Order: sequence, then structure tokens, then C-alpha cells
Amino acid sequence: MKVVPMKALLLLCALGFVSSVSSTVNSSGGTSDGSEEWGYIEVRPRAHIFWWLYKSPNRVEDPSKPWPTILWLQGGPGASGVGFGNFGEIGPLDVDLKPRNSTWLQKANLLFVDSPVGTGFSYAEDDKLFVKTDEEAAIDLTTLLKAIYNLSWGPLLKDVSRIDEVGLNESNSWALKIQQQLADGQYEAATSSWYELEGVILANSNNVDFYNFMLDDGESPVIANTQASRQLLKQPYAIISEADRLDLGTVMNGPIREKLKVIPRNVTRIHEIEDHG
Repeated sequence: MKVVPMKALLLLCALGFVSSVSSTVNSSGGTSDGSEEWGYIEVRPRAHIFWWLYKSPNRVEDPSKPWPTILWLQGGPGASGVGFGNFGEIGPLDVDLKPRNSTWLQKANLLFVDSPVGTGFSYAEDDKLFVKTDEEAAIDLTTLLKAIYNLSWGPLLKDVSRIDEVGLNESNSWALKIQQQLADGQYEAATSSWYELEGVILANSNNVDFYNFMLDDGESPVIANTQASRQLLKQPYAIISEADRLDLGTVMNGPIREKLKVIPRNVTRIHEIEDHG
């Protein structure tokens, strides 16, 4: 069996990020107005991950006014992003299915994923297919993203930074070169090419920070090293009452399951109160 170095895996994960929804989704649904999409991806034979995408009503299509998509994965591991993160924290509706005024959907598209397999509505047809390491979970997640979105790094940078068509084409050229070098086992060359790609992106985006594209190079994070941020780190993982958690399980297995219409009958969202308590 061919062993792929971790460095190569990280490169593949980066190249696997996204711009526009693909038609390769295994089992999917959505609202009639196109504002919501959801479905399953078979990330490995008989292993299925569930995802739910909300498109912001405030989004713009103008490339000069970038509009981000936030990928939300719940902690644990084993907590449901589709359930807890969505209805319990930042989604457009709360646990009572009432509008949330503070939803992050006002500022970005939201992609919730039940990861790893076995979390929330994600499931495996055999318990032996559950992941046992972070690396296995990351590979499954990368497979999901590559199935939902078109494989390309350039368009993402174009959508969420100042990169133009020239920069997009140059970035894609390097990305394709890296992809071929990885396929040929030229991992050191691929790493060198990756550094070149970083330079291209910086040069064509007014030095937008490569690892946090919400910042220009040299900017300081808004709340970095402040007393407030340090205090926030001491707060509980999420502020939600035990009663609300219990209600969430009922909501997910009731009206939400009915809305989605793609959840297999034998798959029940297991309430993860112990994971947060």
C-alpha cells in the first residue's frame, strides 16, 4: 500500500477547498427558493456524512465585494454541527424554530456538517467504519468538500479576497502543477511549488494574510491579546440549558427530519448531552 506523507495530505486538503456547488452529491434536497441545500455524501463505501448549506439573504455576487462561506464543525468530537451548532448557536432558527436575530447568516453563508461519521445524522452501515483518528476524520471531511464543491483553490481566494482574473488563472496554474507533482510522488517539488503559490496569492491580493484571509498582512486581530478575549476562552463551550438540549433532540428527530426527507428510517440523531455536560 502506498504511503502518502502528512505534508502531501495537507496540500491535498488545501487544494480541495471550494467555490461553487457541484452536482456529484449522493442524496440531496433543498428549499424551493434555493436558499437551503442539504444531503449525504458517501465518503467511503457504506460511510455517509450529512451536510446542510444555508445561503445568506444578504449575499452579493459582485467579486469586488467578497461574501464568505463558513464551514461549521462542532466540537467533542462527536457533537452535531447540523443540530447543536445550527439551532443551538448560530443558525437562522433557534431550538424553538423561531428566527434568531443574531444568526451569523446575516454576514456569511453557513455550511454545517455532522462530522465525523456517526455524528448527528451522519452514519455508517457497519460500526467498524467509524474513524479512529483525526487524520481519518480529516480525510473523510476532505472527501465531502471535494464532492460538494469543485476542486480548486483559486476561486475561493477570488471570492473572499481581492484576487482578480489574472491572479485566479495564475493560482490555478500552480495548483494544477502541485496536483500533478503529488500524483507523481514528487512531494518535495510539490512543497516548493506550494511556496510559489503562496507568493502568487500574496502578490495578487494586496498581501491578504494567507492563513487568515479576513485580514490584510500586518493587521492585528480585532480582539487579540485583550482581556476580553482571554476571558472568553474561560467561558463554557456553549451556553445552552439542559432543557434546550433535550428539546433539540426532539426537534431534530421530529420536524427537522420531516423537512429534510433524506434521513434513513434507521438513523436517529442521538442526543449528545453528555458530550457537553
